[in-house]
Amino acid sequence: MSDLKEVERSASRDHTDAMNSLVELSAGHAALHDGDDSFVADSYDYAKKSGLIDAGVPAELGGGGADIRTLCGILRNLAHGCSSTALALSMHSHQVAFPAWRWHHQPETRSKTEPLLRRIAEEKLVLLSSGGGDWIGGSGKAEKVDGGYRVTARKAFVSGAPAGDLLMTSAVTPEDGGTVIHFACPMAAPEVSILDTWHTLGMRGTGSHDVMIEGLFIPDDKVAVKRPQGRWNPVFYMLAPLAFPLIYSVYLGVAEHARDIAVGIASKRPATALLRERAGRMDTALAAARMAHESMIAAAEENAPSAETVNKAMIGRRLVEKNAIQTVERALVLAGGAGFYRKAELERLFRDIQAARYHPLQKEIQAEFAGALALGHPSEEIF
Repeated sequence: MSDLKEVERSASRDHTDAMNSLVELSAGHAALHDGDDSFVADSYDYAKKSGLIDAGVPAELGGGGADIRTLCGILRNLAHGCSSTALALSMHSHQVAFPAWRWHHQPETRSKTEPLLRRIAEEKLVLLSSGGGDWIGGSGKAEKVDGGYRVTARKAFVSGAPAGDLLMTSAVTPEDGGTVIHFACPMAAPEVSILDTWHTLGMRGTGSHDVMIEGLFIPDDKVAVKRPQGRWNPVFYMLAPLAFPLIYSVYLGVAEHARDIAVGIASKRPATALLRERAGRMDTALAAARMAHESMIAAAEENAPSAETVNKAMIGRRLVEKNAIQTVERALVLAGGAGFYRKAELERLFRDIQAARYHPLQKEIQAEFAGALALGHPSEEIF
């Protein structure tokens, strides 16, 4: 695991014991949830009781006071126990980190951000994200009606859906040639239902089902943001550098766990040059993933939302993806036939790590975005 002192260096609350306990708890159930596609509800129950759910809420508002670096360390270590637990919680964590960042750095937003953050701390609310399928282009229909909007939408990849209280999402209205409205959708509303769709190659315990919204009324005063459709916006320049280090800390943790398993298996074999070469290739890929992830955290810590900061985060995201996947692949090679058995865990980690490919910006779009900035071309519509 990564250095726990690094995990806790800036936290107002000590999360180490809670984190370690959840690693142990979730590791005990990971194979079960993977085997039957069941949601990691037990992990969420513990996260609420232990204070991990509100770890990212400022301490001044009753939360754990963890910053981005600390949250990344927690999620990275949780992935050593259960990939699905860590990934699902990363989606909640980045939705908390965003209003927390605004509370700290944009005091003029506190009338909107503070009530939500206090509720997370007091009520242990679970926030959901509508995922990469609901990115800058937006999705779903928002019909303007008297006093607000009537929303109909199907939202995919809603990780943690069975435990969620509020879905932080958006929908598109034809106003001004296409406008995206952002709002919090109450999961308990009768117009909202969870569809049993999450039956996948990996990350099976995340409960990332589709959510159906059928005619939900959103009052005008509950619309958090309005923005033009299909273009980068200041909201996303703020969100992306915060969200993606958290999400990709999970994949780094998966790679580290696979590496440790493979080394444990290989160390029982006779020492050979081939064994050393395989281990060296694996550790080199892992070192590259760690360096890339550190660059993502550094971009977030600049606290300077811009296309340039997003570019740094997305270059790091792509390099973590590539090298974390390579690490797990090479762990399988190093472990040999023993790693092919389910009991070794490597086959599950190999499936789980594949999900790193699918978050924005996917590799082709990321390369185009980076290229546009390098060449001085417009990047506002590259997403």
